[in-house]
Amino acid sequence: MSARNFVSTRIRFLQISLIAAVSLVSFATLTLPVSLRSTSQSLTVGDVAQITLQAPRDIEYVSEIRTEESRKAAESAVQPVYSTPDPAIARQQIERLRTTMQYITSVRSNIDFTVDEKKSNLVTLSDVRLRLETIDYVLGISDSRWEILQSEALRVLEQVMRRAVYEDKLESTQAGVSASVSLTLNEQQATLVTELVSAFIVPNSFFSEELTTAARQAAREGVKPIVQTYKTGETIVPAGEIITPADVEAFERLGMIRPGQRWEDMLGAVAVILLSASLVPLYFYRRKRLAVMNDPRNLFVIALIFVAFLIGARLFADRTLAPYGYPIQAAGLLLATLFGLEVGLVISIPLSLLAAYGLSNTFDLAPYYLLSSLIGLLALGPARRFWGFLRAGIAITLSGMVILVAYRLPFFPPDLLGIVQFLAIVAFSGFAAASITLLLQYLFAQLLGLTTSLQLLDISRPESPLLQFFLRSAPGTYQHSLQVANLAEQAAEKIGADPLLTRVGAQFHDIGKALNPTFFIENQIPGSVNTHQDADPEEVAATIIRHVTDGVQLAKKHRLPRRLHDFILEHHGTLITRYQYNQAMEAVNNDVTKVDIEKFRYPGPRPASRESALLMLADATEARARAERPATDDDLRKLVQNVINTVQKFNQLDDTLLTLRDLNLITESFVTTLRGIYHPRIQYPNAKVPDQDSTMLAARKEK
Repeated sequence: MSARNFVSTRIRFLQISLIAAVSLVSFATLTLPVSLRSTSQSLTVGDVAQITLQAPRDIEYVSEIRTEESRKAAESAVQPVYSTPDPAIARQQIERLRTTMQYITSVRSNIDFTVDEKKSNLVTLSDVRLRLETIDYVLGISDSRWEILQSEALRVLEQVMRRAVYEDKLESTQAGVSASVSLTLNEQQATLVTELVSAFIVPNSFFSEELTTAARQAAREGVKPIVQTYKTGETIVPAGEIITPADVEAFERLGMIRPGQRWEDMLGAVAVILLSASLVPLYFYRRKRLAVMNDPRNLFVIALIFVAFLIGARLFADRTLAPYGYPIQAAGLLLATLFGLEVGLVISIPLSLLAAYGLSNTFDLAPYYLLSSLIGLLALGPARRFWGFLRAGIAITLSGMVILVAYRLPFFPPDLLGIVQFLAIVAFSGFAAASITLLLQYLFAQLLGLTTSLQLLDISRPESPLLQFFLRSAPGTYQHSLQVANLAEQAAEKIGADPLLTRVGAQFHDIGKALNPTFFIENQIPGSVNTHQDADPEEVAATIIRHVTDGVQLAKKHRLPRRLHDFILEHHGTLITRYQYNQAMEAVNNDVTKVDIEKFRYPGPRPASRESALLMLADATEARARAERPATDDDLRKLVQNVINTVQKFNQLDDTLLTLRDLNLITESFVTTLRGIYHPRIQYPNAKVPDQDSTMLAARKEK
């Protein structure tokens, strides 16, 4: 299975798991609050007793719950059981260490090898990876000292492997090796022995499921059934105490409650949850290009918001006005702000239906939740201004009032006070939803690194500290970034990607160059010395590549959203610095064995979204257009197509969702934008200035 297929399978498994988990939580939320019915008051597990509850009669019974709790406690107290250390494993590892040290000895004593060749042989050891400093030390010590260190390594390994080495404590065992090394060795020698021995320490004692299960079963069986007794008038739960499962068991035995939930209620809850659980994945299955659903962090946040707002809505279910004042619309607004309008719309539908399901006022509360949420989302717009949130709050309020007039007023006509109360609570709901969205989108953006439009607009202001630093330090690169941003943003609009995210990502993609601006040609003064000309190609490539990691460090320092880190890391993907690589190849007469191409490769990863892919294409296109100065549309189109073909040739777009249609639209968008930048200019003829004009010009110069 390829890495891409593996990731896709893992995401699919996570999506299914989250849908199942959210469905189970939703089912519990819809059914558990009414799973136990009381004749006088709610006696549900977790509720607070409103009055002191006493036993109405004498009773003695075997408490299954208390017995099970004691048995589980006894089981939990049993430690995992491991098998005895296997000496065969220890002997095998000692023999492997001995073989490795013999190989090191042969390399040390081989007079035909140069020092570099010896180092190379030791670096490629398969069983142990020695540090370069350690290898230098191994090659430099005397034979007698090497013999002593070999003996010490074998002794330490044998000592460690005689003891039990558990799988889950392997790292701690390896970390403690240095304590077993003889104190007669100096620090370098002890380090060498530690590195040799640590590599050959493996688990020799393994967790035994059978023995552990048997021990736990024995502990469980050793617990005798617990007999619970109550006398008439004895307190079961004092007022103000939380009701436990054992208390509910006592209530049932004493006949104080009757357990149960109508099977019709349970079946109805299952049906509506199954419908909701089908709607969401079916929609996003049809919208495969919605990349937000392929990010595990996004999935967890969506699930968390859904569950939190659903539980919150059910907490207010048994009130008259409170359900209409609960700002459930904030869930859709928040999801739209964080992940886009589609996510907010699709998630709002099942959330609204589940929140109102099974209540006495379902038939007016469900359309109230659903329609006000959808109208609020459509009124919100791109969520780039405070006015957008205020507009959404007003839309929720007005639509909520209209919905209640349509669905509640004809069937449950209230008095004048009731009407005023409903109007006030609906207004509260609308503006509370907008306010909560503003607050939570900021908190999610800061705590989880999610990206919002307001945040992008804030950091992309020209007066923001990082852009000011960028402009002052590397003005040429800054102007290049603006050109790239224009290219990428307009193409993003054409293919339906996020234009704001694309533009801001493009603005910051080369920020790392601000730490070494004069090294890059766009920041060099015309006619100045080219620092790349006579330098070592590997060093030049390393410095160029470093602008990616420098950019990430600056982004972290200035707390840019994590999504923008992707643009910095991915805008060169895993391509190489072609010019420096060609220089290096020319220096060795194109002998590929003498040039390590990986030293000229950007760290990547490849673009993983349409937005970062657009940046890669726009960056390369703008750079080539600035260098080649194409004069015609055909030249422009050929240049753009060459860039796209090159990027595709090296598989840089494999992890994105770009289609051939997208690439055609990108090509036309780039050509249109570049045409406006590199259009031919009128060549004015050189003409003499008339004498009168010359006299006036000279007079002005003198002034």
